[in-house]
Amino acid sequence: MNMHSLQSQVTAEEWQLRVDLAAAYRLVALYGWSDLVFTHISARIPGPEHHFLINPYGLMFDEITASSLIKVDQAGNKLSESPYPVNPAGFTIHSCIHDGRPDVGCVLHTHSRAGVAVSAQKCGVLPISQQSTFVIPLLAYHEYEGVALRDDEKPRLQADLGNAMYLMLRNHGLLTCGATIADAFLAMYQFETTCQIQLSAQAGGELVQINPKIMAAMPMVIEMVTKGQGSSIAWPALLRRLDRLDASYKS
Repeated sequence: MNMHSLQSQVTAEEWQLRVDLAAAYRLVALYGWSDLVFTHISARIPGPEHHFLINPYGLMFDEITASSLIKVDQAGNKLSESPYPVNPAGFTIHSCIHDGRPDVGCVLHTHSRAGVAVSAQKCGVLPISQQSTFVIPLLAYHEYEGVALRDDEKPRLQADLGNAMYLMLRNHGLLTCGATIADAFLAMYQFETTCQIQLSAQAGGELVQINPKIMAAMPMVIEMVTKGQGSSIAWPALLRRLDRLDASYKS
């Protein structure tokens, strides 16, 4: 998509957010988690205004660039010019999470086949893989209320998410939160992989669940791993992969 670059019109901090968020969209497309144009990733712009960036509704994820991302306020008003609208369901979900969780810099939501399939299972995520052990201690669930268009659903979304970093939207899909775009993407990679493994395992024989004692110790393990800053190691490698394939996300 050809679009005039906004780099000279925004702060260096906002431009870096735009580049990273555009990269996240391209990576979601690359890993096969996109649903045509119907899901969304948002990034909070630091400052008292509570503005955030979100995708132009109508672009495929592999078309999104740093300059095409739309800046919006908490009322859903577009603050940057774009021929495209903002997905109203995307605005409902993302605005309420950004409003209720000042620690969250990025919200990533998908409708992947594996994610929706597990979201429709009464058991939810099972402790049957190492990947699941990182997800379950930070996982919350939100019951399906139809397409997320109503403001009255926002308080329930906020309450169900609480302080979790992973949210399974029942019969709908997956959502991750992160302090940074890299954190939210790596969390989604873990979440999506967990769901794919679960579906594959369920197609085989009897499942072996992880010892509850191991699960009980996972919050401490996660704290140790978080301090290791895994996303800061993986994210530059992911960007290098994108640059080899198509660096136009930076424009």
